[in-house]
Amino acid sequence: MATEDPGVEFFRMVRVRPAVPERVTIEADEGERAALAARFGVVGITSFSAELTFEPDGDAVDARGCLKAQLIQACAVSGDDFPVDVEEPLSLRFVREVRAVDPEEEAELPADEPDEIEFTGDSFDIGEAVAQSLGLAIDPYAEGPNADAIRREAGIAPEGEAEGPLAELLRGLKPT
Repeated sequence: MATEDPGVEFFRMVRVRPAVPERVTIEADEGERAALAARFGVVGITSFSAELTFEPDGDAVDARGCLKAQLIQACAVSGDDFPVDVEEPLSLRFVREVRAVDPEEEAELPADEPDEIEFTGDSFDIGEAVAQSLGLAIDPYAEGPNADAIRREAGIAPEGEAEGPLAELLRGLKPT
């Protein structure tokens, strides 16, 4: 597996010829984690790895496994940094050629089918595919452990617990 490409933060090539490996474990180094943290808008990524198994299917390759990451994120409410653990299943399908889609056609992706990623030549970049999966798994509105206390201090009541004359009036409008 090649590990360097100056244009990609987490570049890990997997060769399909002469044969696809059965299993691969990839892990981001400190520089890659810093670049990915900047890309995804989190304070930091303290660890990031994935374990994958590969199964050839004609000209395609199915990859299944799990990504694990430990992040430092800023709370969406207080702005305080807090740790977040991410563990996501991966189901990817690397294909040589994606069916041409009419730009006017609405495309629906079935939830139970893996994402298809096109590749050319005799290898594909599993690192970027896993990095994109991490990006999708990050909650941009994550709340830290002090979020509720900050809301109470600001006078923001939890949903359904509003007080005051307007809240009383609205409760009176609900059917009983």
